[in-house]
Amino acid sequence: MNQQPHRDKTADDLGELRAQAEHTRDELGRTVEALAAKADVKAQAGEKVAEAREKAAVATEKAKVKAAVAGDLVKEKAAQSADLVKEKTAVASEKAAVASDLVKEKAAVATELAKEKAAVASDLAREKAAQTADLVQEKTPDPVLEKAGAVADKAKANRTPLLAGAAALAAFLILRRTRRGRRGRR
Repeated sequence: MNQQPHRDKTADDLGELRAQAEHTRDELGRTVEALAAKADVKAQAGEKVAEAREKAAVATEKAKVKAAVAGDLVKEKAAQSADLVKEKTAVASEKAAVASDLVKEKAAVATELAKEKAAVASDLAREKAAQTADLVQEKTPDPVLEKAGAVADKAKANRTPLLAGAAALAAFLILRRTRRGRRGRR
């Protein structure tokens, strides 16, 4: 009886040993594969390149999305700025038109006022001249009036030489004044 249990035990031990050996072979196979994979630099580099490509593709896609969003935002801001510039330009143009109309209106009023004042001054000057002429005629003795009348008649008869003489006198006075002005500046 003693031998039988020993044989069973041996048989069981043998089965266990075989299972353990099989298990150890599997582990060794996996370990060898892992070591082989670690030793395969080319494969690891390929994996790293693939990972880097994938990361680059993801980053590129994110960059494209962000660029599109930024481009849309820039377009929107540019459109808003353009609209604001148009509005401000329109307001400035309107204000300029109002100011121009106001200036024209004030200029027209000033011109009209100046015409009225000139007409009044002209009428007043004529009136004063008539009064002065009447006063001169009253106060001037008759012989002087007769002489003045004769001189006036002669001037009317010889109008052309008189006008030429007046023009020559005016030219002489202008030249003289111009020369004096130049000397004063030097």
